[in-house]
Amino acid sequence: MTSLINKVFYLNILIIGAYPNSIVSFRGKLIRNFIEAGHDVIVMTAEASLDVVAEVEELGASFRPYIVERNGLNPIADIRTLFAIKSALKDIQPDHVLAYTIKPIIWGGIAARLIGFKRFSAMITGLGYAFEKGSFTRNSINFIVKHLYKFSLANAKNVIFQNQDNRKLFVDLALVETAKCHRVFGSGVDVEEYQQKPLPYHEVTFLLIARLLGDKGIREFAKAAKIVKQQYPHAKFQLLGPYDSSPDKISALEIAQWQSEGYVEYLGETSNVKPFIEACHIYTLPSYHEGLPRTVLEAMSIGRPILTTDAPGCRDTVVDGGNGWLVPLRNVDALASRMMWFIENPDQWQNMANSSRRLVEGKFNVNEVNEAISHIMGL
Repeated sequence: MTSLINKVFYLNILIIGAYPNSIVSFRGKLIRNFIEAGHDVIVMTAEASLDVVAEVEELGASFRPYIVERNGLNPIADIRTLFAIKSALKDIQPDHVLAYTIKPIIWGGIAARLIGFKRFSAMITGLGYAFEKGSFTRNSINFIVKHLYKFSLANAKNVIFQNQDNRKLFVDLALVETAKCHRVFGSGVDVEEYQQKPLPYHEVTFLLIARLLGDKGIREFAKAAKIVKQQYPHAKFQLLGPYDSSPDKISALEIAQWQSEGYVEYLGETSNVKPFIEACHIYTLPSYHEGLPRTVLEAMSIGRPILTTDAPGCRDTVVDGGNGWLVPLRNVDALASRMMWFIENPDQWQNMANSSRRLVEGKFNVNEVNEAISHIMGL
């Protein structure tokens, strides 16, 4: 009887992302939760491989591709994205929409506003390149993006942030009303899937997992590795992640140079980060900003000390001196110094590893995060 009642009041939920390869790993548990609650779910991302589509369908959802250039700055392409989402909203007629990452939020929010759709929820998973200050071009992009956010979020029902820094910035810039703002602890991590594993018995290994972008602090990681290798030549510095088309991209030439000089080992990209995290001792992310970094949460769940920056999103994952260390962003010397501290204090690793696991279990469990998102959306 209960399941019958649930089905009578089922909802049609549309989830709009951009990058197809992360939809299941980042939103799979949320999609499954919606479906198990009796709702229908449609997932929209850029064109996906047959494997990704099959994974989405195995969860019980349906998949609809749309035109979106995740990192492009082409206004014609973005207009096409706007009309593709607007068309989907009219065709699907969802009861609720959840959009995340910059282009789905901006163009999805504007599309919803144009047709008078009121149950649009946006999840800010990080600010990215567009909020970085610098050249005239970057500052111009920053100005445009802020105004697009303000317009797109004007009629949003909820705006969900993964850290308080991003929330405060949006409110201070008057991009969104305080009453619409909510906070969740990142995308969460499945503590059963990412179980704690023993620290390995081999040369000390620092691992960084990220898309190959400058604002992930990858160049600082490489420079710090070069400094540390002069004193500790057996230390290993590994980099894992896909190349990216963003204006902030790191080139294959740079990676090749680091490898040829012997201070960074590039591992390519993967759909399964677990064995790489399990093989490292210290997980490192010198990022300039994050929503709340998923790879850090995965490393914490597996039981690894964390070395990251005192930057939005990153600072939320570390109790300084407890489960790891925070360093100032863009500070190569401070990063190298803390790397050497880890090398010189291996007796501290296990306590930090255990603290990482406890933090994940206490604050970042994916089930609690998804429950909070469902509650915010009124589901």
